[in-house]
Amino acid sequence: MSLIYLRRAQTPDIAKIMTIIADAKALLKADGSPQWQDGYPNEATIRQDILAQQSWVLIVDGQVAGTAAQVIGDDANYHQITGTGWQNTTDPYATIHRIALSRDYTGQHLSHYFFTTLISNAYRDGIRNFRIDTHQLNQRMQAIVTSLGYQFRGIVHVAEPGDNARRAYELNLVG
Repeated sequence: MSLIYLRRAQTPDIAKIMTIIADAKALLKADGSPQWQDGYPNEATIRQDILAQQSWVLIVDGQVAGTAAQVIGDDANYHQITGTGWQNTTDPYATIHRIALSRDYTGQHLSHYFFTTLISNAYRDGIRNFRIDTHQLNQRMQAIVTSLGYQFRGIVHVAEPGDNARRAYELNLVG
């Protein structure tokens, strides 16, 4: 059994994070998705996440195996939504962005561990409402979030170049 845990990303992690992002971009491209094919996310985005203390890395046996940003607070991209809309519009929420795993750890079901630990950390801090978005063609992400209980709420448009329509999901926990 491997030792697996999360920690905040640090500046020395950037090279490994960018390798993981490049792996994810290649996988999305191979799947036919235009998501992340226009230069986003780039190193400047990752640096901003780290400076804002919003960047996390998944560590497996001492190696950086995954990266994600978890933002607690209002996301302007989520103000306009078509479809059923957000179920919870009053409580603070956490949004998981830029989540990716290294291709070296494929098939180990680490995405579920990564998500549930991020959710648990925010829950510990009083957050019960979670949101995420992904491109319509990113079937992998849709399968992961729905398996975790996220519900499809509609379409949002994000501040990214190119095809910026995203399927938006929400998870509301009780107690």
